[in-house]
Amino acid sequence: MRILVFHGYLLRGTGSNVYNAEIAAALVRLGHEVHLLCQDRDPLELDFVDAAGDWDRGALRVQERRRPARCTVYRPNIGGLLPVYVADRYAGIDARPFPELDDEELARYLEANVAAVREVADGARPDVALANHLVMGPAILARALAERVPYAIKVHGSALEYTVKPHPRFLPYAHEGVAAARAVLVGSRHTAESLWAALDDPDLPAKTRLGPPGVDVHAFEPRAPAQARAGIERLIAGLARGAAGRPATPAPAAVPDDSSFATDPAAAAAALRSLRPARDRLVAFVGKLLLAKGVDLLLAAWPLVVERVPEARLVVVGFGGYRAGSERLVAALAAADLEALRALADRGRAEEGGPPGRLHMLGSLLDRLQADPAARERYLRAAPTAAGRIAFTGRLEHGELADLLPACEAMAVTSTFPEAFGMVAAEGAACGVLPVSAHHSGLAEVSDALAAAVPEPAREWLAFALGDQAVEDLADRLVAWLLAPPQARRETRAALVDTVRARWSWEGVARGILAAAEGRLDELPGLEFPPP
Repeated sequence: MRILVFHGYLLRGTGSNVYNAEIAAALVRLGHEVHLLCQDRDPLELDFVDAAGDWDRGALRVQERRRPARCTVYRPNIGGLLPVYVADRYAGIDARPFPELDDEELARYLEANVAAVREVADGARPDVALANHLVMGPAILARALAERVPYAIKVHGSALEYTVKPHPRFLPYAHEGVAAARAVLVGSRHTAESLWAALDDPDLPAKTRLGPPGVDVHAFEPRAPAQARAGIERLIAGLARGAAGRPATPAPAAVPDDSSFATDPAAAAAALRSLRPARDRLVAFVGKLLLAKGVDLLLAAWPLVVERVPEARLVVVGFGGYRAGSERLVAALAAADLEALRALADRGRAEEGGPPGRLHMLGSLLDRLQADPAARERYLRAAPTAAGRIAFTGRLEHGELADLLPACEAMAVTSTFPEAFGMVAAEGAACGVLPVSAHHSGLAEVSDALAAAVPEPAREWLAFALGDQAVEDLADRLVAWLLAPPQARRETRAALVDTVRARWSWEGVARGILAAAEGRLDELPGLEFPPP
């Protein structure tokens, strides 16, 4: 089959970006022909991409490196303005949240993408199509394809929660895209219910189906300790080569890459060199460095972990607006400065450019420490050591995580904002890493699916509740897992790996997308995770 996919963003860095890259690669492996429209400027760096096209000189030009081209990636010329759901920096482009665009800017963005999709569809003659995000991908396909090609929608969560729900101005575009879709795929029951409430469309539930992301179980798999250590060494060596290959200073005409998605291989390699996987008990955080991802909760919990497991070390992988705030929080821990921690809690989202407002869960911990001198003394005594056992790598490429995660024992998935699916948690579990996740939205559905398979003592370690005790509860679960008897840990790791392999794979996800686009809804799971 020939499949057209509209994503509109990059193919690396965040969950939806990785989703589209993995789906395209899986479709190619299944023998299909993919035509993917996005804004990635270097698609030929990806092995599964055979050709790349753009309209930079007015007309479409396609560069082929292999024939036949099983996957062609096209970059519409959107004129330098990219609407986004969460503010990020993109090299060489003006990325602004959707609500900041005026009507004329939004119209230009839509028109450019509609024209590009229409031209690609006229040439490629796709059999089916996939639109990503609730806005604007579905509306773009509805206008460009004009019912000539059946399509499905994949709702990732960000567009729904950050754009459509808080800003009703975008509801008409969501309704327009959904009306013509054969099926709407969501990562969890939680996202489905949020979507139904936001759109209030009586026809929508009947065509909503479960369509979570997948896991590359061939790349993300458990490794013996020696192999896991070798994987980190291989990752460090690759990053060092990447750093050595970068020019010391950019050419005068070069545009500096100040994108949020930029990588710093030298800094990442240095951070990873600080790990001692033969001695350290590694815990990972992988995700955006945003307060919405709960990174403040994990950093605040770390002294409580190190106090009881001195060999624990935290590796933080990601980028985002709270990177500087995270570093200030760690500096406050290093100084055992409770007042500095309180100031960060009181400033809240102002640290990442948002409105000020107290961080309730972090503040609750600090209030309890203030009221309990013995607990405060223990926390502040452990804090400097704990701060020295935190490493920030910055962003790593998705494939690089497959060499890091098998060396870890646990993963903290601390998002406080609704998530469509816990893809990072599933990837960790595929490596035999226990994911300790906030128990809500799509994260809870992943945790519950894993909990049904692991031995009984481990079930409560997979999730913690958001609330006044969140920081302590997170720390307690990490500590319980790290101190669990070896036999319980072996049995739990085996159950995690088996569950992910049985439930989620990218090829299965890709087949589900094709069924959804063709309207074969009876072949798709309902809104609970299916049995293996």
